[in-house]
Amino acid sequence: MRSCNPRSSSWRRAARRSTGRGNFAKLGHEVKLIAAQFVRPFIMANKNDAADAKAIWTAAQQPEMRFVAIKTEEQQAVLGLHAIRERLKKNRTAAVNQIHGLMGEFGVELPKGWRGMLPKAVAALDDATSSTPALLRSQLRRQIEGIRSLTEQMAEVERQIAAWQRQQADCERIAAIPGVGLLTATAAVATVGDARTFRSGRQLAAYLGLVPRQSGTGGRVQLLGITKRGDTYLRTLLIWGAEFARKFDLRNGG
Repeated sequence: MRSCNPRSSSWRRAARRSTGRGNFAKLGHEVKLIAAQFVRPFIMANKNDAADAKAIWTAAQQPEMRFVAIKTEEQQAVLGLHAIRERLKKNRTAAVNQIHGLMGEFGVELPKGWRGMLPKAVAALDDATSSTPALLRSQLRRQIEGIRSLTEQMAEVERQIAAWQRQQADCERIAAIPGVGLLTATAAVATVGDARTFRSGRQLAAYLGLVPRQSGTGGRVQLLGITKRGDTYLRTLLIWGAEFARKFDLRNGG
């Protein structure tokens, strides 16, 4: 089965636990997922259902084929919480930037970052001598309340993620690594699924797009920037965590 659909893990779980003819395991088959980019090279002509089925079958026969680990329902739910938090964060960032821009047009300078910006923006709107027009102030106040509401929703989502982390021994072990926090630990466990799918740490790094791209011919291989394949969100968290750990070591003489 090709894992190009968000429901792929759900379909495989259903195929494994269903009864009757829908249970492929009872029929002697093992359900596996193949990443879409590994199937595409085997499509010989135009893309259609028949060509897709033939390409999936051909790809599955390759001795070095790497299959996608199946996520549990809990892992998919945790990734859903991460996706909701990311959407809330983007909405908050957009609202903060808009307030910065609108008030800046009338000469009101606000500090960077929503924590420092909110009290300054409220004080400027409450100041009768402020250059912000009265016609705009009520809507700006509403936007500020929206930012506070988004922040509260993010905190609630983070509490749910933290509660799940405390129940997972793997998350607790990963969180003990310098530079790895709540979001990175839970996203790593939920994204990777069964770590035994990977034969080594380097294979996992390749899966996350953290290894250098290679370009070569005639025995000469040139290493380029990282491939950036795989899960962008988890890769970003890992890079940020590594950068934080590096700066922490530098500040402490490491």
